[in-house]
Amino acid sequence: MSEAQSPDGSFESFLESDAPDAVVSPPAESIAEFVQQIHETADKLLKDGASRGDAKLLASAIKELRHCFRVFASYRGIRKATVFGSARTRADHPAHIAAVEFSRRIAEMGWMVITGAASGIMEAGHLGAGREQSFGLNILLPFEQGANAVLSGDSKLMNLRYFFTRKLVFIKESDAVVLFPGGFGTHDEAFETLTLVQTGKTHIFPIVLVDEPGGHYWSRWQEFVKEDLLARGYISADDLHLYKVTDSVDDAIAEVTQFYRVYHSMRYVRGELVLRLHSPLSAAKLGSLHGQFADILVSGTFEQTGALPAEANEPALAGLPRLKFHYNKHDAGRLRQLINAINTAT
Repeated sequence: MSEAQSPDGSFESFLESDAPDAVVSPPAESIAEFVQQIHETADKLLKDGASRGDAKLLASAIKELRHCFRVFASYRGIRKATVFGSARTRADHPAHIAAVEFSRRIAEMGWMVITGAASGIMEAGHLGAGREQSFGLNILLPFEQGANAVLSGDSKLMNLRYFFTRKLVFIKESDAVVLFPGGFGTHDEAFETLTLVQTGKTHIFPIVLVDEPGGHYWSRWQEFVKEDLLARGYISADDLHLYKVTDSVDDAIAEVTQFYRVYHSMRYVRGELVLRLHSPLSAAKLGSLHGQFADILVSGTFEQTGALPAEANEPALAGLPRLKFHYNKHDAGRLRQLINAINTAT
């Protein structure tokens, strides 16, 4: 187990080496033990007398994930926004028009756009970003879902059998998730993304729920969240900071890009959370952070430092300053507020 991993393989292991600018081709020996674990697990299926269906499911899932990882590997140094929304939204609908505009503008800033590759909002994301700056994770369904014309035949279009592998790749490769109105699938993606961030099963990133101009789709959703989840104590008030609801593309763009103004990425090292920053914090700002966010510390204080020895496998990030602290791993909403405060540093 590496220094950055937790015993249960949770938050720390997810954050071990997926920083956006860390384009690293690890030597074969550094992953050999994990490949061996895959072999051993496969052999145990025979010993367990696993059914053909179970073995087929695992084989297909590993093949799908391996292919997706390979496709994304060449673009590891580029920020990516995942755009979710209904496949049934017509091209003349205000939400479709807003999705095209968001994707066009974020692509002009150097980002790439990931969608489910079908029609509606997903096609809008690709129309806005363009073929060269688009990824597609198409789910194979008996109805409704076929790859859109923008990305059809592109090497960045991946066809997946399982929703769970598709969801894993969406979140693993995303630096932001932007949701436009949609059906059951869109709500599933919204709540799963929020759950993974809230529970520390993935890194924190912007989650933006975008209504059509003047619309109330997501504002009504937020009323439910506040009146039925928060009021009943099922979530905390700080959890409301994990996402933003807006009907403005301008606000959505600002929410995504401002998040990375000073903050760059995060990683656990020997139980401490390390935030990599684009620029160092002043002594006054450091003191202010301790005064505002001491409640999320298990012990100690916020310490500004350089790259740690355990981060040597990410040489592209070696020059970035760090903020290191012993985070309690429970208060994701407060951690998001800390990042917001860091991003206001001058």
